[in-house]
Amino acid sequence: MKGITAMVASARKLQITTWNIAAINNNPFEYWITYNESPGYEKLMSDVESFLESPGTRDVTVSEVFPDDMFSNLERRMTQDCGWPSVRGYWEDDFRNRKIISGFMKDSLLGSKRLASMPDRITNTINVAGSGSGDNVPVCRPTVINMYDGDLDTIDQWWSAWEAFMFDNTLEIKTKKGLETKAPYQMLQPIKRAKYPDITEEEEKVSLPLQTMCGAIFDAILVHIMNTVSDEWQPLKRDMVENLNKKKVPKTLDILESAIYINSDIITLQEVSAAFIDQAQSRPKLGENFWIIAPADMDAVRDQNSVIFLRKETFPDGSHAEITPLVESSFEKGVKVPIAKGDILAITTTDKDGIPFVVASFHGDTNGLATKPVLDAVMEAMSTDATLAGHKLLFGLDANTYEKAKPKKQQDVLEFGKHYVARGLTSCWGDVPDPKNYTTFNSRTYLQPQLNKACKQSDKRSNGDVNPKDFILFGKGDFTVRSTWKDNTGEKEYLEDTAFPTLTFPSDHGILATVLEPISPDSCGG
Repeated sequence: MKGITAMVASARKLQITTWNIAAINNNPFEYWITYNESPGYEKLMSDVESFLESPGTRDVTVSEVFPDDMFSNLERRMTQDCGWPSVRGYWEDDFRNRKIISGFMKDSLLGSKRLASMPDRITNTINVAGSGSGDNVPVCRPTVINMYDGDLDTIDQWWSAWEAFMFDNTLEIKTKKGLETKAPYQMLQPIKRAKYPDITEEEEKVSLPLQTMCGAIFDAILVHIMNTVSDEWQPLKRDMVENLNKKKVPKTLDILESAIYINSDIITLQEVSAAFIDQAQSRPKLGENFWIIAPADMDAVRDQNSVIFLRKETFPDGSHAEITPLVESSFEKGVKVPIAKGDILAITTTDKDGIPFVVASFHGDTNGLATKPVLDAVMEAMSTDATLAGHKLLFGLDANTYEKAKPKKQQDVLEFGKHYVARGLTSCWGDVPDPKNYTTFNSRTYLQPQLNKACKQSDKRSNGDVNPKDFILFGKGDFTVRSTWKDNTGEKEYLEDTAFPTLTFPSDHGILATVLEPISPDSCGG
């Protein structure tokens, strides 16, 4: 006896787990978190919000925080060391006289020109050659909003470290040309008017020194705000970095090794780094119990990959073949699908009863617009390739679907449900997913460069990303659901009113797991 008949006769079931473990966020303050271990966190974030929303007399001029002599020093470095044109006119006629909150931090035009966010994006955290292995860790710009661990007690301390970082430190980085040695200022890119039309022609010509000046002002204001509202923010930040950032991978692996998930037959993960894969393989429980399969063409730049774990006892031969290229070649012709390298992993395998499977893991784009095309491509590949005839699909994905989607801009969750049902599939949530069955709850704070996306403490649920995003799909005639659970604690419990990650749960997506029971061929008329 083999195949589904054997599986039914033995009453064997399959436990499938899917989890977007989330790439490491370099800014521990970016999202509101649940931090029950420290009452000081809520007060700090509330005080920062108050400073930015109601600064009052604290809305001083930029030159009172970033003084003229500091600018002169910066200008000298930019003109003499970098060979850039002077932006003294912009400083003296405009920026030095701006108010730090109303005139700078909340200037929407400054945001649309990317004059502060662009240099932050490039230099916030720089992955040097070997980052993630051994003693080589990413290098952080001296600022509040990353893992920088030097003292920022005063503006003078900050400036000394910031100047040395930007102009004196040379770093070995990987580029398309191979390894190159550069100072951070050499990594900055001109801001093009063609892409950011709010930049004027004159600003475009001096965009390198102009963004460097704005980046320095931005960081100085952040340090000023933090030291104004709290004497304890730096120890709190170091504790958050240790738990949210440095311990993220070990905590994630601990949850996967727990009694709840170590007995999964299949685990599909998204946003997985190469370092995570190496550490998972070296963990005795995971390495001994699972085949750990990564894409052949991994994303080395973003370092975010979809990965599949197959339980060795259930799938004794592991993965037979990766069919990701077949899936990607099955997209509808002429349609541009917003996927990146590493987002899709699809493999074939056979379980111990001889049942052939296609197992897939997928990380959808932010708006979920790739989700339906990717599902269609998987189904097209399975229907047109003769070698895949008879294979059963098990598909874990972060679909990035929304309860209240913006029409034509985001993927509506109910519409996605209709789509997979039309393909002969169902999900761990059934044919009609509940739009209020959320698997994410996160919202941005005021300590990040895009203040237009910040949520007030009182609005972090109503204005946050609280959506039903994660799914496990399978053939409607193949399996029925015995049980399904979601988890944002690591303990098979989902706390609906808890923003996450937390210090104990390291991702901004909940874990989703389901136990499937095979449908007897007799009940299908076969």
